[in-house]
Amino acid sequence: MITQGMKLPDGGINYAAIDIGSNAVRLLIKHVEEDINGVPHFSKVLLLRVPLRLGFDVFAMGKISEKKEKDMIRLMKSYRHLMKIYDVDNYRACATSAMRDAENGMHIIKRIRKKTDIPIEIIDGQEEAKMIYNNHIEQMEDRKGNYMYVDVGGGSTEINLLSQGELICSRSYNIGTVRILNQAVKESEWNRLRTDMAELALSYPQTNLIGSGGNINKLYRLAEKKDKKQLRMTVTTLRQLHESLKGLSVEERMTQFNLKPDRADVIVPAGEIFLTIADLMQATYIYVPVIGLSDGIIDSLYARDTRPITLQEL
Repeated sequence: MITQGMKLPDGGINYAAIDIGSNAVRLLIKHVEEDINGVPHFSKVLLLRVPLRLGFDVFAMGKISEKKEKDMIRLMKSYRHLMKIYDVDNYRACATSAMRDAENGMHIIKRIRKKTDIPIEIIDGQEEAKMIYNNHIEQMEDRKGNYMYVDVGGGSTEINLLSQGELICSRSYNIGTVRILNQAVKESEWNRLRTDMAELALSYPQTNLIGSGGNINKLYRLAEKKDKKQLRMTVTTLRQLHESLKGLSVEERMTQFNLKPDRADVIVPAGEIFLTIADLMQATYIYVPVIGLSDGIIDSLYARDTRPITLQEL
């Protein structure tokens, strides 16, 4: 473990992030090395995604089933072993919407800590949104204009509005792909999103979206018309693709678009959320950098470890 405020050791170190989402549980390991000027360089070592689909239990029954609890413990044990194999120096495990809503979420977190020694933090939607934003802003070459980061998960959607490089607001909505499939999204939540977006569109015209999450990455890859240099597609292109997918059964999507079962069902409600926000914000483009919450967790770990210690902290 490196001490806060210190430079990274020669040769760098490995950080890990565990992202426990409503649809999948991810383990990301990155190697971080600083150059002679102290500028960090991140390289991906390992990325694993296991579709545990906790949200299907939580949004239907209000809790995580015994079977999925056992699967979670098995998975965390596996991730623990992998972190040891890859000499991970520091890590953070974060749970989002499904674990936030599960009535037995804290009980499961305590059991996992006892069985695996992995502490899991349940983060709220605001922190989730800001971690995603903090990671994205580092990746942007052009920070001028208005952009809205939209991260669509299984249980919630996080947005961050950025104007001229400054964060204007972060919001979280209990609207997610798994929630929609379970018909567990309240109309009041849709109304809150519509009202917020309409107000923001008036104050920040010509706002384009930056999409985050597995579904928008898959939709971007499936799109025939796209700007590969700027990693973007038009909202019109997304709408055409969404309509094509929407008209097919889950099995047909798997066959015709080569989608996995745990992607084929959630990709349509994801498209619905992105298009709803794009229309309300009158966006022309959706940019799709390959970045998500796991990257944000690792960025925050590095920032915390290398932040100078203040006099008050001594």
